[in-house]
Amino acid sequence: MPKGRIMTVTYDVSDRIATIVLDRQQALNSFDREQYSAFAEACARFNDDDEAWVAIVTGAGERAFSAGADLRDMIPALMDEPSKERFELPPSIMRGMYISKPLIAAINGYAFGGGLEVALACDIRIAASGAQMGQPEVGLGLLPGWGGTQRLPRLLGESRAMEIMLTGDPLSAERAYEIGLVHQVVEADELMDSARAMAERINRNGPLAVRACKSAAVRGMQTSLDEGLRIEQLYFERLAYTDDMQEGVAAFNERRTAEFTGS
Repeated sequence: MPKGRIMTVTYDVSDRIATIVLDRQQALNSFDREQYSAFAEACARFNDDDEAWVAIVTGAGERAFSAGADLRDMIPALMDEPSKERFELPPSIMRGMYISKPLIAAINGYAFGGGLEVALACDIRIAASGAQMGQPEVGLGLLPGWGGTQRLPRLLGESRAMEIMLTGDPLSAERAYEIGLVHQVVEADELMDSARAMAERINRNGPLAVRACKSAAVRGMQTSLDEGLRIEQLYFERLAYTDDMQEGVAAFNERRTAEFTGS
């Protein structure tokens, strides 16, 4: 099994499921520049890893998924004098990096600010009972800068997103489930098992079909219905000539479990 440590982030793969863990427990897994770069590197590694079909993103320990940006490190860097060279973060799933493979956020505690934005950049969000999440940036005179202002309205609609962003108030896991911010709430000791069960369920399907389905949906949401239907058709036609499609149809006709290879 490929396994390694990338600074303050761990990356592990087993049974075609990658697990990416934010690991700065002393700072509630908040992002300093080192951890942000490490997380971006781990996501890029997942994107290029043929052995990993789905990834789970979570935080180390029991207290936090991620409390967001580390204000002592990130904010001073972002507030450099305009005359100095502009501070740039590397591409990540929050901005600049697109991954067609599914990403599952296992929210195990606090997910505030940039922490919630990491979860929003994932496709499926499962929260532990007792987890809290929110976008408190306005209380600091800032706005959500890692995708919150764009992904929350698309996910929840304008009114609910505005309430979350403009008040900065935290939401319980149960409230997040009620409004559709997370897809499932489970007991804390069941969180990773539930996330892996979701990943395993996805992995029973053809990986090329899963990625094409995600890509068609993501691209389609950014355009008109007519253009989205054209995009869908293109992906459908590409899948029609794959070995996985032939295997899936054959397995269905023969009443057996398909053995997909991603080809």
